[in-house]
Amino acid sequence: MRFIIEILLTGLAFFIGARIVPGVHIDSYGSAIIASILIALANATIGFILRLLTFPVNFLTLGLVSFIITVLMVLLVDNMMTSFNTSGFIAAAFLAIIVALLKAIFGAIVGEKE
Repeated sequence: MRFIIEILLTGLAFFIGARIVPGVHIDSYGSAIIASILIALANATIGFILRLLTFPVNFLTLGLVSFIITVLMVLLVDNMMTSFNTSGFIAAAFLAIIVALLKAIFGAIVGEKE
């Protein structure tokens, strides 16, 4: 049940982020849920491999490379879906920041169940 709530809240964060960030368009809440699932899968597979390969540079830049990899995963999903569009790297970067902030807020509101 917790997993389903997490997926729905992440989809809501993407939907709200698309409304806030200019240059990002998501057709519906269902498309936002699908986009969030695809981004999570891309981060878990391709993103993980890229983070392993770029670990030394990521360490030196204090995590900036990891953020860039996340933005690249957003752009990858943008190319895969027709109902999710970004106007470029800067819009995807702002979307990633807004989604991370919203997920932190949702996490504080919902709380961790032990």
